[in-house]
Amino acid sequence: MAEISSDVIRGYNDTIILFILLDEPSYGYEISKRIKDISEGKYLIKETTLYSAFTRMEKNGYIESFIAETGNGSRKRTYYRITEKGKEYYSEKCDEWKLTKDVVGKFVKEK
Repeated sequence: MAEISSDVIRGYNDTIILFILLDEPSYGYEISKRIKDISEGKYLIKETTLYSAFTRMEKNGYIESFIAETGNGSRKRTYYRITEKGKEYYSEKCDEWKLTKDVVGKFVKEK
C-alpha cells in the first residue's frame, strides 16, 4: 500500500483536524485515532505534528482548548473545539483543495 508523503499532506493537516472538530470537541489521542480510522490507515499523523498544529491553530483563533475531566473523574484532559473563525478557515481550505485537486488532476495519467 502506498503511503502519503508528509510533504504532500502537510498543508492539509489543519483541514483534517478541523474536520474532526466540526461535530464535537475532542482531544489529541482521539483525533489521531479518528484520522487513522477515517483514512483507513493510510495516514498516521505524528504526535509532534498534531500538537504543533493545535498550537498554531489556537494562536490563529481557529480552535480553542479547554480542560475537562474524563468520564471517571480521575484525570483531566485538554480538549479542543473549533471556533467560528476556524469554520470559515476550514471552508476556505476545502475550496482551495477542490482547486488544487482540479489542477494537479490535469497532470496525472490514469493507469
